[in-house]
Amino acid sequence: MKLGLPVKITSWVGYNNQPSFTADGQSILYTSIRDKQADIYRYDIARGTTIQITKTPESEYSPTLMPGGESISVVRVEADGTQRLWKFTLAGGAPALILEKIKPVGYHWWLDDHTLALFILGKPNTLQIVDTRTGKAETIAENPGRILRRIPHQNKLSFVHKISDQEWIIKAYDLDSRKTTELIKTFTGVEDYAWTPAGVLLMGKDAKLFAWEPGKDTGWHEVADFSTAGLTGITRIAVSPKGNRIAIVAR
Repeated sequence: MKLGLPVKITSWVGYNNQPSFTADGQSILYTSIRDKQADIYRYDIARGTTIQITKTPESEYSPTLMPGGESISVVRVEADGTQRLWKFTLAGGAPALILEKIKPVGYHWWLDDHTLALFILGKPNTLQIVDTRTGKAETIAENPGRILRRIPHQNKLSFVHKISDQEWIIKAYDLDSRKTTELIKTFTGVEDYAWTPAGVLLMGKDAKLFAWEPGKDTGWHEVADFSTAGLTGITRIAVSPKGNRIAIVAR
């Protein structure tokens, strides 16, 4: 894996976070808080331009491409503070509610066109699998991390299990057998990760990016050091569908 120099795509000073790619890999969706309002923006990589997708009295977070690639799902903080899952088309417009009764949603990921993995806020926080057709939810873990992803080429969901303050492990939940297995420990205090289309796991620590390939690597190995570019504190990571671009959030 070889990475070039990072290019800054946000000019707004403040919260610019939660990146994800569109299906064609040509745009990056992200959340930006401006004037105390969180909305979803879209950055066109080729043109170097940004447009605002949502512009509502409510706040929208975690833009996630839905199956089919025509709409995005978001965690919406409603007027009364309720956090539920809504959807917008990529052109914006009027939103539609996805799950009426399940709340408060913190984070989410689509497993197929009717199945969601949800981080549900509570005491404790829980990881749940939900069928959007019936609204039926099944809790599969407590104290998960915020990043939920489907493992490439497998019918499995990955998540960080926060066993204690000092022990966080990325685990795989088999959607067929409903069994959970351990993959690899995270760096201390790090819960953000991403998969490449080839099935390589990425994680950032300070200014460095690390990789781990299941079945081949014994542990994390460094693939890039962005300290010379002036970056620190890498958190969120997103990989394009073709695996040729990576979006990272850093200071």
